[in-house]
Amino acid sequence: MLSYFDLKTRIIASVAVGASVAALLLRLGGAPGVAVFVVSAIGLAGLAALVGVGTEQLSHRLGPKATGVLQSGLGNLPEFFIGVFALRAGLLDVVRAALVGSILANTLLVLGLAFLAGGLRHGRQKFGADQTKMMATLLVLAAAAIAIPTIATSAGGPDYGHDVELSVVVAIVLLVVFAASVPFAIGKGSSGAATATAETGATVWPLPLAATTLLIAAVAAAFVSDWFVEALKPAMGSLGMSESFAGLVVVAIAGNAVENVVGVQAMLADKADLAISVILNSSLQVALALAPILVLVSLVMGGATLTLVVSPLLVAALTLTALLAALVVIDGESTWLEGVALIGLYVILAASVWWGPPIG
Repeated sequence: MLSYFDLKTRIIASVAVGASVAALLLRLGGAPGVAVFVVSAIGLAGLAALVGVGTEQLSHRLGPKATGVLQSGLGNLPEFFIGVFALRAGLLDVVRAALVGSILANTLLVLGLAFLAGGLRHGRQKFGADQTKMMATLLVLAAAAIAIPTIATSAGGPDYGHDVELSVVVAIVLLVVFAASVPFAIGKGSSGAATATAETGATVWPLPLAATTLLIAAVAAAFVSDWFVEALKPAMGSLGMSESFAGLVVVAIAGNAVENVVGVQAMLADKADLAISVILNSSLQVALALAPILVLVSLVMGGATLTLVVSPLLVAALTLTALLAALVVIDGESTWLEGVALIGLYVILAASVWWGPPIG
């Protein structure tokens, strides 16, 4: 197996495994939170890079569309585990903010960084317009799925007092839409895979090795993300950081470490279709699958039930994000300046929740 790993991959794997094991030992040994935070952050970066290598290998066989859907699903495992752990602890506001923050981080920050890095290296980059139009449409639907329950259940609204019931209906609808979107998103994604392999001349891993590497790295990233957030919370609490900022920004970025690395790497390699598929599919899977699943899971976990009702600020943030992302990707090409615009909106939204009630 190791014979397929080049020197770069072996270094990445060593860092990912070593830092993850060290973070676990530090956590079990009761080490200071800062130490666990730093080591787990290194582990997350290594695991994200390893997922990037596995994704690149799968793209040779499956094509960018199918690979993007699969990798996005694996990359969102940290958000799922973090959401379940937080729900058990009764941290509903953190879960809501983290779900919205994950969509914002992928659609604005990660996509913006990818456009910026790829644009500075390659200039104007092009990708499939038909695929991105579908993704842009579903992003607008995701924003509406949050906005409508929030407005309809507000004081004086027609569904006031029925937050849970309306959220369950919306969750089921979103899951149906997600199930219908998967085969459409994959389409003929495998076409051209052999050509890409021949052009690069790179060593291609056996399919079981690539799939196993992705699965192990993604599951490990889920646990390391939990340790990262657990160690980060007390450290950030001492700085007076607001709970909204922790959920919307810190937890979201930690959970999206995989997409941060893979998306930017793909754009730097001038694989725009793969980058767009990975990044936007991750946002869509959070909005159309992860959030609805957590709503339904909270019904059987006991305690407070998660709903899709959020603050007006988060509704506005999602709406503006969906509109800006749609305007940027609908023409099928990207520039570094569009990346700067996406990052700029993300910074503004992050600043809007910085001043608030601190973490207790």
